[in-house]
Amino acid sequence: MKTAATRAAAQASTPQRSGAACKVALGAIVLALLQACSSTPPAAPMLAAPMPAAWQGQRDATGGAPLQTGWWRDFGDTVLDGLVAQALAHNTDLRAAAARVAEARALSDVQRAAGLPTLDLGFGGSRSQQVSAATGKPYLSTVGQPQFQAAYEVDLWGRVDALNQAAGAQLAASEAARDSAALSVAATTAAGYVNLRALDARLDVAQRTLAARDSALKLARSRQERGYTSALETQQSEAEYRATAAVIPQLQLAIRRQEHAINLLTGAAPGTVPRGVALTELRLAALPAPGLPSDLLRRRPDIAGAEAQLAASDAQLAAARAQLLPSLRLSASLGSISSTALTGDPFKLWSIGGSVLAPLFEGGRLKAQVSASDARREQALAGYEKAVLTAFGEVEDQLAGIDELARQSIEVEAQRSALQETLRVASNRYREGYASHLDELDAQRNLFSAEQTALQLRADQLAARINLDRALGGGWQPAQPTEAEKSGKAAGAR
Repeated sequence: MKTAATRAAAQASTPQRSGAACKVALGAIVLALLQACSSTPPAAPMLAAPMPAAWQGQRDATGGAPLQTGWWRDFGDTVLDGLVAQALAHNTDLRAAAARVAEARALSDVQRAAGLPTLDLGFGGSRSQQVSAATGKPYLSTVGQPQFQAAYEVDLWGRVDALNQAAGAQLAASEAARDSAALSVAATTAAGYVNLRALDARLDVAQRTLAARDSALKLARSRQERGYTSALETQQSEAEYRATAAVIPQLQLAIRRQEHAINLLTGAAPGTVPRGVALTELRLAALPAPGLPSDLLRRRPDIAGAEAQLAASDAQLAAARAQLLPSLRLSASLGSISSTALTGDPFKLWSIGGSVLAPLFEGGRLKAQVSASDARREQALAGYEKAVLTAFGEVEDQLAGIDELARQSIEVEAQRSALQETLRVASNRYREGYASHLDELDAQRNLFSAEQTALQLRADQLAARINLDRALGGGWQPAQPTEAEKSGKAAGAR
């Protein structure tokens, strides 16, 4: 034991030999650096997604309303506001997205910690019985060896810093994905509520039409009993009555399914969804100002997430290239050995040094990793460009849809007014005996179809307005971290 301690102290106190070793190591670093630099691939160029100069509709950016964060409040229904708020607070997909953000934040903290020095404290001890060489008698020996170690990798080529940047970009992408999911949940909840109110309105029209056809059927039976009409008119009236009655359970089933879909979005068990204002009373707010197409890149969280993914792939590519270069690692240790079998003070042990690892032959593994990172970067770039082009297409589709639905609404309202007048005239002519009952039935059938179409068209206009807010980013602002996330981040920093 004494011989080993003396050898360790002697090795730590020979600066001449260590200086010579450092010169040899520096020479190896230079040679390896020249070799690695000659094989480092050039940086891939950054491509930009083509952006149109203006929207096809040539809308004036100053003529619309500004994008609001709580855009769903523009519809003027407090029940809708409450459902969206409940969905943002309790949606299961958003909870999973928040958990992914917490995971990405923890992994970012792990990566940042990799760039800091590591400090370790250890202690070893043993107790043994040995025989003295001088006396031949056994004796007990207790040995204790505390040790403190430190290590640090010098980030010569920015590999660790690139990995830190990649982890930070992944965190930003995770946060953008959470915000994009929140925007999608809000829009889907609002659209589901609008569809629910449209189904309610269509059911109300069907029930009123059924009541009217029930009265017409009773009138036809009465006229047949008195001999004024034949059984043909009665059967025709009953057929129309049954056709309308068959629509009601279909609408009721659709209502129940829509309620269950809204409950799933809001994180609630299946049940009845509260109602607010009627479909026709929901405000169709003024169109938001779309601004320039380039503004969309700063508003939509999914584009921000794709951009963060691209930044992360860039940083990972830089880290992969840095692995082709030598790495330098510094280490130091301090300890002592104390034993009851030895006299005097415990032996002090210490060492300090460094190691250089220069890749000379890896069978192409490191270059293959660089190629893989470069390919992942191209994938991220293609994904970013697709996200941008998809966003442009969605905005154009919704702007065009709103315009065309408005024109269609004018025609459908005019058709409904004409059919209401047609039904009034046909009913009067039938009661006065100037027309057959078939004319009245045709007018009722056409009016019922037109009213259903008008209600669905109103719902489509509201849905297009919702989809436009979603396509434009909805004035979305990233959610602030919760107190738990803040405390977790502070604990990780400590």
